[in-house]
Amino acid sequence: MLSRLVLGLGLLSATALVHPALAADARTLQIFVSKDAQSLTLYDGAEAVATSKVSTGKPGHTTPSGIFSVIEKQKYHESNIYSAAPMPFMQRLTWSGIALHESNAVPHYPASHGCVRMPAAFAKQLYKMTAMGVPVVITDAELTPEAIDHPTLFRPDMPTPPALLSEAALRPAIGQVPVQVAMNDVAMSSREIPAAARPANDTPIRILITRRSQREEVVDLQTYLNELGFAVGEPDGLLGSATLQAISDFKLKYPVEPTSDKSPMSDALLKAVYAAAGKGTPPNGVIMIRQGFQPVLEEPISIENPGLALGTHFFFVHNVDFETGSADWMGATLPNTLSRATMTRLGISSLESSIISGTPIANALNRIDIPDETRRKIDVMLTSGSTLTISDTGLGSETGKGTDFITLTRG
Repeated sequence: MLSRLVLGLGLLSATALVHPALAADARTLQIFVSKDAQSLTLYDGAEAVATSKVSTGKPGHTTPSGIFSVIEKQKYHESNIYSAAPMPFMQRLTWSGIALHESNAVPHYPASHGCVRMPAAFAKQLYKMTAMGVPVVITDAELTPEAIDHPTLFRPDMPTPPALLSEAALRPAIGQVPVQVAMNDVAMSSREIPAAARPANDTPIRILITRRSQREEVVDLQTYLNELGFAVGEPDGLLGSATLQAISDFKLKYPVEPTSDKSPMSDALLKAVYAAAGKGTPPNGVIMIRQGFQPVLEEPISIENPGLALGTHFFFVHNVDFETGSADWMGATLPNTLSRATMTRLGISSLESSIISGTPIANALNRIDIPDETRRKIDVMLTSGSTLTISDTGLGSETGKGTDFITLTRG
């Protein structure tokens, strides 16, 4: 089996790109693009199976760096921004106009208006191999994902086998000799795993772990104010007139610690509402899941030492084994320097000790606490090809209807 097929200058035939392991339904394809190297590498699980030269955005039209996925495919597309320029075998990454596509001009240096240009043979074959939702990671420096083993990462839910008697001694009646009953051990094969132990939907899930935004905080505030009898209406994450009135009424009945923060959504108010509702301490993180470009789960989590940046990390899982409850994760850290304004907004006081020095991935995973109930919900959804993104900066401006989570590290 060839371990790596190279199309460095786009001169090899398109058929040479197909790796023997890549069946038509391969589920663990990942695309990594390096703007420094002007190269694209296609991974199937842990193995790099093809590469190509590319041309990314030239100065003034820089290709954004970050974590994307293929959200639209068209064999022939014309740009609606640049004079109907042809974009054959287009694989869209953002609704604002970034895509992978074929081009006759791939000079191995930045030359596009923001898209990732590929040689014709490679673009055509890559189009055939990928499906909607295939992750695409674009970075400045070249990245190589590495195997990651950490208890915070998810594993498939493993069924509990039925209790079996094997050479079991049955308790006899008084005065009788114990009776030995020999029974065969029965191993549960993967074909016999109960249907409930396998995901009902085998579409890979996209997991995002990030800091809670004001929207999530307001939704919780509204939910608990409703439970306490202060009418807010349907929680919508907006500080409307009904919510502001409920906050005012709450403060008349419950003590709120004085603070210099004059905004309606102070930390002191959140703590008071959580305490009154018996909900403990307000969480500072959130885990979200999309599947097939649709939101399917959103749960609170805790992030230790929130004053330290988490950084931006991308993981994908392959070789998910429902029989043993095992899964192989690969991961990489994306460079992402936060602006001072962003750090202030997120309450981050330091980057150095958390995402630059030491072991950034382990540092981030060690600080994330996911409730057991939430973890169980995710474990039963996990399939090969699922991904996890850790980011300080939330959903990202490009995330929306018809997308997976899009995380920008450089615009």
